[in-house]
Amino acid sequence: MMFFLALLIGIVAGSRALIAPSAVAWGAYFSLIAVSATPLAFMGYRFTPWIFTALAVVELVADKLPSTPSRKVPVQFGTRILMGALSGATIGAAGDSLAAGLAVGIMGSAIGTLGGAALRARLARYFGSDRPAALVEDVTAIVLSLAVVVLC
Repeated sequence: MMFFLALLIGIVAGSRALIAPSAVAWGAYFSLIAVSATPLAFMGYRFTPWIFTALAVVELVADKLPSTPSRKVPVQFGTRILMGALSGATIGAAGDSLAAGLAVGIMGSAIGTLGGAALRARLARYFGSDRPAALVEDVTAIVLSLAVVVLC
């Protein structure tokens, strides 16, 4: 189950890079994800979830701007891979499988980045505009990340 959850949170990171670490940081803060005795204990520190949440809100706004580059350019893709790795590793660490969680989180973030871009493009064609597609993607990422944390 832990590997599946790490994969799902990686997919979230591929969609919205900072929602995934925000969710797992809140999960760690509220002891839903037990990382206090691991190298990723900082994910449950008092300010970590607030910092990630603030950054996630900025990302949600910036994503709608016309000047925002594609998620598939190297910097954007790399950020999603790193956040998927961190988020997956956090879930993995709670199950004594930090490295496996990290690897599965990376795989999920690659899937979420490429699959999410394709799905959003398809939704944008369906709606005739990118904004509704982006909002659907936002809601999906938030709901999926919350479900992952609750299931941890």
